[in-house]
Amino acid sequence: MTSQPAEEAKADLTLDGQGVVQLKWPRGVSISESDAEAAMRNVNELCGDRRHPMLVDMATTAQVSRGARAVFGRPCQASRIALLGASPVDKVLANFILGINKLPCPTRFFTSRNEAMAWLLKDQAASA
Repeated sequence: MTSQPAEEAKADLTLDGQGVVQLKWPRGVSISESDAEAAMRNVNELCGDRRHPMLVDMATTAQVSRGARAVFGRPCQASRIALLGASPVDKVLANFILGINKLPCPTRFFTSRNEAMAWLLKDQAASA
């Protein structure tokens, strides 16, 4: 597993053995535009020239600012994104992100990590 130090970012970022970028936000975080910028910069640095599927663990996220939502709407090195949440609040936040922004890659919300990982990896298994 490869880790990228998230110097300015509040999120933990890793690239797992299956080639999935895992971005985990801490409990109760309010994601600002600068937090989103730092996270996306770190994702792009970690991925380099290759695009990878990305699991974003946003369970217990308190809020996502308008500026952060705009940043998340920009293209990055993620080939597809699974938003993982656990509560009705997480689903509301995810639906707001999914509904407001034109997202640069396929993006879906899940409450099951296994289902999210299966969706992220399904095209990789077919092309391997």
